[in-house]
Amino acid sequence: MRGAGPARGGFGLLGPRRGRHVVPAADLDGLGLPVGDDGVVIGVDAGGRPAVLGVNRPVPYEVTLVGGLWTAQVLALRTAGTGARIAVETGRAPVWSALARAAGDGQQRVTLHDVGRVPPQSASAGSPVLVVRDCGMRPPRGRVAAGPWQSVLTLLPYLSPAAPRLLRDSALVGVQRVSPEEAERVGALMRLPGPAVDSLPTLGDGVTLWCTRRDRTFVRTEGTETETGLLGVARRID
Repeated sequence: MRGAGPARGGFGLLGPRRGRHVVPAADLDGLGLPVGDDGVVIGVDAGGRPAVLGVNRPVPYEVTLVGGLWTAQVLALRTAGTGARIAVETGRAPVWSALARAAGDGQQRVTLHDVGRVPPQSASAGSPVLVVRDCGMRPPRGRVAAGPWQSVLTLLPYLSPAAPRLLRDSALVGVQRVSPEEAERVGALMRLPGPAVDSLPTLGDGVTLWCTRRDRTFVRTEGTETETGLLGVARRID
């Protein structure tokens, strides 16, 4: 069986630039690969290579993004493009309405829900779900948690008292431009090296440091023509 490329940390598949791999048939039972999930291209890394995030997974997957609405919406739109359903929990439905209407090519791929009112999504391998929690600085504990084929992306505009818990519990954390004080706090929570911490207050719009406590990479996300027409240009501040 040929793999599509090795997984690294929380970043999903790295793309076809890696060498091909052969797995003995006797070892197939030990694999836990999300069959049919090639991931979502979320931008390019520092070397100009595609950065791919495997959102649809057979195990619970929590992601926290300390950043702007634009990046969260691009991720939601691209995930919907893979066939996944998107459930947005938000107290500002109007800023998501245009995306919800545009996504799905006539199908209801994106649904909007008041905070604390997300119903069970019945996620499955054939109908994976991404729950986007856009609930401000202090998101309440969600009624709908991550589960098999149901990932959760929590958007924080800035660090807040809820951030340590969210970052600790997340399999992957994205950090966009923050203040020097916030950068120090993120660095301590995520065990970032000094150069990465120093760079966080200077990141450009659309640039995100995606990290775990063992791995990290900077990714630049640029909107396609369609995304820019719908969401505008990349921006950190909403």
